[in-house]
Amino acid sequence: MALFSYQATDLTGKVRKGTEVAESNQQLVEILRGRDLFVTRSEVVKEKEQTLKYKFKTAKLSIFCRQLSAMLYSGINLVRALHILMTQEENKKAREVLRDIYEELQRGRSFTETLEMKEGVFPELFVGMMAAGESSGNLDMIVDRVADHYAKENKLKNVVKKSLTYPIILGVLMVIIVIALFTFILPMFITMYPEGEELPGLSGQMMAFSDFLTSRWYIILVIILVLALIIRAVMRVSGVRLALDKFKVSMPKVGKLVKIIYTARFGRTMANLFASGMQMVECIEKSVGTLNNRYLLVLFEDVLNDIKRGEPLSAAIAKINIFDGMFTSTIYIGEESGRLDEILSKSADFYDEEADTALQKLTTMIEPIMIIFMGGIVALVLATIFPLMYGSFENVA
Repeated sequence: MALFSYQATDLTGKVRKGTEVAESNQQLVEILRGRDLFVTRSEVVKEKEQTLKYKFKTAKLSIFCRQLSAMLYSGINLVRALHILMTQEENKKAREVLRDIYEELQRGRSFTETLEMKEGVFPELFVGMMAAGESSGNLDMIVDRVADHYAKENKLKNVVKKSLTYPIILGVLMVIIVIALFTFILPMFITMYPEGEELPGLSGQMMAFSDFLTSRWYIILVIILVLALIIRAVMRVSGVRLALDKFKVSMPKVGKLVKIIYTARFGRTMANLFASGMQMVECIEKSVGTLNNRYLLVLFEDVLNDIKRGEPLSAAIAKINIFDGMFTSTIYIGEESGRLDEILSKSADFYDEEADTALQKLTTMIEPIMIIFMGGIVALVLATIFPLMYGSFENVA
């Protein structure tokens, strides 16, 4: 799709100017001819810069869907509902996005087509759900489900942020303490040692590092920057990303906690997509895509192949051994009872709680490691200081 700027004439000969989205110039001509407009000039232009730069976050989507759902349920049509949301939106860039959608709907374009035009603005899952709702005629119900989905997704993200707050603060303090010890504290103690005498082994090494940190600090910054760029480049290598994602789910203890979080997210997404009437294969593809794990994408290729051959979802998922036995049993019960979406939703509620617990456990595992590391640094500094103090006392005596 491309955005065209055009000049056309109507049946009365009046000149009309505007913009239209089309796949080619020929399609543009056909679209405008349907409106009794005859193109005299057209050219491809870029999308509005502010639209491309804005991306709806999880919390924003949850509120947007909740408001849209309430208006659709009350009988307000989609175009009017979007106009109301546009006029009430405080964020300038988000308001421009909603204005573009509103204008495209007024031109007769479908909601799904309009969302697909805003590439990168809305999550792929959101666009897929809206397409399913629009095609089934249950857009109000689907929007409500999407609102619940993103509300719970946002809750999980907030739990993650809350769980990581203390380790992050502890890490920042650790860096500050190390810098303070090596740039301010150690240089003070070196003046207590007899001038001209060689420092003891560990003290000498630590003081050399302290001198380097105070006089060549910019070299360390350059090294950190280079390492960050190298890591960023390496993470883009498919094989490295695949190995890292596999390591996430195979680590002792931590891997089990990560799997629980993946189970909650997969179950929630799968329940919503399946309830919207989407085909099983497409449901699975979009659900596993939300996990942002390439290793799982590779594993689920076998799951999709098994399902295409007619194998039940529960049996296909059990083979990859990612989700625990209770989750696969739940899927089996849902398949047998014909209530897969309902049972998946209830199972996702359970695993949401388990994910909260898993995050708390993960945090409690990180904290002592950081405290031990910080204690080791402090002990190392003390082991450097004590010989200096002892040497200064001998010199006084």
